[in-house]
Amino acid sequence: MPSRNHLLSQHFLRNPRLALVLIGHSNLKKRDTVVEIGAGSGVITSALARRVSQVIAIEPDREAVTKLRRHLAKQGYENVEVIEKDFMDYELPSGPYKVFANPPFHLSSAIMHKLIESLNPPEAIYLILQKQFALKLLNNDRHYTSQLGLTLTRDYTTRIRLPLKPTDFTPPPAVPTVLFEAKRIPKNN
Repeated sequence: MPSRNHLLSQHFLRNPRLALVLIGHSNLKKRDTVVEIGAGSGVITSALARRVSQVIAIEPDREAVTKLRRHLAKQGYENVEVIEKDFMDYELPSGPYKVFANPPFHLSSAIMHKLIESLNPPEAIYLILQKQFALKLLNNDRHYTSQLGLTLTRDYTTRIRLPLKPTDFTPPPAVPTVLFEAKRIPKNN
């Protein structure tokens, strides 16, 4: 596991089985291309590689990328492309894709903006987020909906799929976390 970079607010999933459980709560299919933002230790990357056609793992940390490539080669995953780049500088795929990631919390808003404002937004977005931020992305009467949430819910159905425990991560986050889902609403032709 890469050493944690405190400047990047990183909280890595501890358990590969939990990554598979979380993916099981998504609509990811075997034929899908999935972009993973902040691949880090590769726990989610490996789980995705077992479940989808192609994984594009974006990771800015050189040390993490080196370890991730070595780990994936050892596991024999040939359907993963590891890209050493800051996600904010990454050009999103031109074809259909979905997103599944555990991004640094401090980048959650910027990442969501980039995804939904792109020329080719994803078909579905699954992010591990701070619960407070995720609630602001839901358009309902029970919680305050942010401007970003209102923009998101024009084209996506949103919900919290699953709460997570602090012990699911290393180091444990000091805030409640959830698996957030946004699925693109089909356009009527």
